[in-house]
Amino acid sequence: MKKLLTLVLLATLVLSACSNAADTTSAKAKAKKTKQTKAIVKTAPVKSDSAQAKTVKIPKLVDLGAGKCIPCKMMAPILDQLEKDFRGQMDVVFIDVWQNADEGSKYKIRVIPTQIFYSPEGRELFRHEGFYSREDILAKWKELGFNFTTESKK
Repeated sequence: MKKLLTLVLLATLVLSACSNAADTTSAKAKAKKTKQTKAIVKTAPVKSDSAQAKTVKIPKLVDLGAGKCIPCKMMAPILDQLEKDFRGQMDVVFIDVWQNADEGSKYKIRVIPTQIFYSPEGRELFRHEGFYSREDILAKWKELGFNFTTESKK
């Protein structure tokens, strides 16, 4: 009963935060957006002189939203570009909480979209609710002590 009440409450909050506009996203784009990574920490290979490859932990940005949520749709191209620009420096994950209701409870979200910033060790550093621009995301990472560079600036 408690779990059902929690799900109903979560659904009510999600519905109040986003419109039920028709989704025109292609099946391919939708599949890309619903990818999930269960681990909080992702490792990336580091080039080494030794024969044995080393790995380094990288920070992670988790965005919890939904495919039909207007602010979430506005976040999608920002997240895609962050993922491309900072591959190997930052992990970017999108979780659709309408398709994966348990994830909303797991991350204790109140509204969507919600962005959660994790340290390389998997510790939550910061949480933001609502739309968050690329500039604001990068400024927050910098404030948290992470300076990312795009491939063209390296």
